[in-house]
Amino acid sequence: MSRDFGIVWDHADLLVEGLINTVILSLAGAALALMLGALLAILLMSRNRAVRIPFRGMVDLMRCVPFLMLAYLVYYGLPSFGLNLDNWSAGMFTIVIYNTAYMAEIFRSVWSRLGRESLEAATAFGFQGPRLYIRIIFPQIFLASGPLLGNQLIQIIKDSAFLTIIAVPELTHAASSIQAQYFVPFAAFIVAVLIYWALCLLVEAGVFVVERAAEARR
Repeated sequence: MSRDFGIVWDHADLLVEGLINTVILSLAGAALALMLGALLAILLMSRNRAVRIPFRGMVDLMRCVPFLMLAYLVYYGLPSFGLNLDNWSAGMFTIVIYNTAYMAEIFRSVWSRLGRESLEAATAFGFQGPRLYIRIIFPQIFLASGPLLGNQLIQIIKDSAFLTIIAVPELTHAASSIQAQYFVPFAAFIVAVLIYWALCLLVEAGVFVVERAAEARR
């Protein structure tokens, strides 16, 4: 068994490369989904039913599609419509569009519980349009939804492992490459699990900092 872990250690460069790619995919994908989700939340909170209902249906549909199936559709299905993406771009695109729906729903649920007093006061002081969203609404939403956003980032990190099916060189793909070449499945995958665990612990620490900031703001 120690020999198996020695083999994994000898190929740690593959795991480090996979870890870096996983972090880039997760953070960049989460940041883009966060921004798009915020814009989509505005549409979900619209008082115009003709605007709100179609986007509500789109969000519900996306949340019902398995991430793995969506990755297949993006990588293998979009070329049928003339849109050819390399494996990295397809992986990033899948993460972004899949998690935009979840981010939007998080923001919508938190937004719907905001007290109307602060919004009415901001409007009375002349905050309208983009200034109202940027200065008043979304700062409150981001702080209040910190734990939910942290959970979603952890989910993104875990979902990124599915991208190995389209040969994205992330962490699981690196561990699979080592075990396929040297047949050390336990050692390769237990090391990958520990790395994923460390990433999730970092996210939880970040969420704790945000929660402390939110408490201090109240």
